[in-house]
Amino acid sequence: MVGSEVTETKTGAGTRQRGRPRSFDRETALEKAVLAFWEHGYEATSVSDLTRVMGIGAPSLYAAFGDKQSLFEEAVNSYGRKYGSFSERALAEEPTVRGAIERTLREAAAEYTEDDRPHGCLVIHAATNCTTPEVEESLRARRNANLAAFESRIRAGISAGELPADTDAAALARHTGAIIQGMSQQARDGATRQELEALAALAMTAWPAS
Repeated sequence: MVGSEVTETKTGAGTRQRGRPRSFDRETALEKAVLAFWEHGYEATSVSDLTRVMGIGAPSLYAAFGDKQSLFEEAVNSYGRKYGSFSERALAEEPTVRGAIERTLREAAAEYTEDDRPHGCLVIHAATNCTTPEVEESLRARRNANLAAFESRIRAGISAGELPADTDAAALARHTGAIIQGMSQQARDGATRQELEALAALAMTAWPAS
């Protein structure tokens, strides 16, 4: 979507304002910001880096997105919708909790190793060496929300008889989260999709029998 900005023109009757289209596409610029934050993290991505990759000047960036932290929050939301929603879909669509977690791990192996974008997960890596507490807390809250979603689905599976009644839902959810975080880091370090799929299959062997 192309936005608009206000310019002033002077006439004999005084100063009036008129709108004209911005010279950039906002969604395209936002996607470039997503990729920059994903690749380098929040702290290491400067405003000058952002204006360079987004192809806009600092005044346009501030006018369209607010400050760097506001842009980052919008970028994380965009990342979640476009790249990070595979786990949410798996939990909602698979008929069993085992199937949902297995699909989540399998799709993580694919998503984290795509060739046309940075490897790994933005939400896991963007706070590396971050000195902005609000950013750290925001990303931590997102990761903890994912753990809570895993635990909720596992508890539902226990209630449905898919898992033994004495299954430790919290521990199993954290096991899943730890595997996903490890897969993300290994993808950053060069692990292939096939290697991560093998790790995902091995991780599922730790699950209790129904």
